Amino acid sequence: MKLILLGAPGAGKGTVAKMLAEVDGSVQISTGDILRAAVKDGTDLGRKAKDFMDRGDLVPDTLIMQLMGERLQQKDCAKGFILDGFPRTIPQAEALKILMGKLGIRLDFVANLEVPREVVLDRLTTRRTCSNAACQEIYNVKSNPPTPDGKCRKCGSPVVQRDDETEEAILFRLETYGKKTAPLIGFYEKEGLLRNFASINSRETVAEIRKALGR
Repeated sequence: MKLILLGAPGAGKGTVAKMLAEVDGSVQISTGDILRAAVKDGTDLGRKAKDFMDRGDLVPDTLIMQLMGERLQQKDCAKGFILDGFPRTIPQAEALKILMGKLGIRLDFVANLEVPREVVLDRLTTRRTCSNAACQEIYNVKSNPPTPDGKCRKCGSPVVQRDDETEEAILFRLETYGKKTAPLIGFYEKEGLLRNFASINSRETVAEIRKALGR
């Protein structure tokens, strides 16, 4: 499968992408993963990205697209890929279209995960993340809690509420999403690639996406 997942913060993109990747060996790809891997590997592009990140600056789209181009040509993408939360803006979407055209890659479709605002707020304000940078396991205090004493069930490190997952921060993220990322829905609708899926239950969402893929 070759998919892009769209959706507001808390729509479940990461969870759905992970579950889809287990279906046929497709790889889950996020911008953050690409940047971290390039910096860790010390590639030329990774060093350039690190310079921006160390200064606290955003990595420019031109560099992001170069990194994405390298990533999509790696062997593990041969079976397929799921782009998790990328592109984020219309310019990135336009650049990605050009890149995929050059690489001869054809998307199956773009899955837009739809979820009510109140569900997003509930999901993110109850989310907790393992503080161990090498683990980063995600929990939910209601549906998938850590240990009773607030520790990660995988590595034993304390779990924390991220600064960007307070209610105030989430409302700001949703506002930013509405301004910068939501227009992608219209972009991909015009491209004839958009499919909408309710994202209340991840397993049901994955089942519907698989059905749309004919799997």
